[in-house]
Amino acid sequence: MGKHDASVSKSGMAIAGLVLGIIALVSSWMPILNNISALIALVGAVLAIVGVVGTVRGKHSGKALAIAAVVINVVAFIIVLVMQTATTAALNKAVDGPSVSSTSTSAPADSTSSTTTSDDSADAEQQATTDLAVGASIDLENGLSVSVDSVDASLTNYDGSTVVGVNVTYTNNGSDSASYNEYDWKGEDANGAQEYATFYSGSAGDKDGALNSGTLSAGGSKSGTLYFEDGTVKILYFGSIMSNDATASWDVA
Repeated sequence: MGKHDASVSKSGMAIAGLVLGIIALVSSWMPILNNISALIALVGAVLAIVGVVGTVRGKHSGKALAIAAVVINVVAFIIVLVMQTATTAALNKAVDGPSVSSTSTSAPADSTSSTTTSDDSADAEQQATTDLAVGASIDLENGLSVSVDSVDASLTNYDGSTVVGVNVTYTNNGSDSASYNEYDWKGEDANGAQEYATFYSGSAGDKDGALNSGTLSAGGSKSGTLYFEDGTVKILYFGSIMSNDATASWDVA
């Protein structure tokens, strides 16, 4: 019996599976690269399972090694899934910008108080951040508050065309700096066409008050005016210039 055991070699499949598992485990923490790690872990797990079968049948030794290889490959694959989920969430947040934590609207004359919506269901939150009235503000999860304060639809541009002036305000209630940008905003007409602000050359006062871009320190506030083509009925705010979906919208017609 002893001679028979001595002649049984270590499972090559188990060893190969263990090596691949270690490689997959080490690289599973690296974004993008861990796409390959997932494939390596799958191949390693298959080899390790074949190794387990071989040791159970007595063709090779190293059953514990094969089982360890299976475990390592499975753990590596799970880490890849967790890391990819976290990376996707981070990328989506970077593209879409901070989400809305609450909205505040000035109450109508016959109402007793202002209205604040926070932590509602997804449908309620979506409804609360679209078609807001002028004067309403949104609070973002990064502490930035954004509002549309007033609208002047009777401005005349240098070429005689009518433009819509929209005054907006950013207030940084967070602890970190936050950015503001004229390209955070688009105007939408009745047909659903969306465009960035147009060039406006009116009076010096109006021109000097145009919103540009910059950074707000904690506690800072910035107001400015955006100018849109005549026929604009809605103003859209985007939490990031890379986002395709508006964070909030205001009716201005």
